[in-house]
Amino acid sequence: MNKFAIALVVIATAATAFAAQAEGNPHGLPPGIAKKLHASCDDCAAVTAVVKEKRKGEGGAVGIVGGAVVGGLVGNQFGGGTGKTLATVGGAVAGGFAGNEVQKHVTSKEVWVTKVQMKNGTVRSFEQAAQPGWKTGEIVKVHKDHVTAL
Repeated sequence: MNKFAIALVVIATAATAFAAQAEGNPHGLPPGIAKKLHASCDDCAAVTAVVKEKRKGEGGAVGIVGGAVVGGLVGNQFGGGTGKTLATVGGAVAGGFAGNEVQKHVTSKEVWVTKVQMKNGTVRSFEQAAQPGWKTGEIVKVHKDHVTAL
């Protein structure tokens, strides 16, 4: 981009922000959404994003013990005497770690994250298991730990 094009982008961005503040919208929401938000309830917010994210699961005793047993059995197949003992212990430790990571992967889940902007400009995020019934730009009611459609 040349300098003239960059200057035009900067001027346009500044003009949009100035217009938003002049309309009583200091937080940069599109004017139509800002008007709907301010006309809505006190606990309402504008949805700024709805995305699906993957959350890593939790490991546990099953993964650690199972991995340690398998790792110890594999390690026991190598060496002789003290080397065999070290290989068995090393295999059990490595297997326990690997088993824990496998369990985390197996128990991972996908969640839907909704980001909303409150009337005062603060942004909050909410997670839920099912795909929400709203999309970016809509107004929702914010409760303590979740949001609902209006």
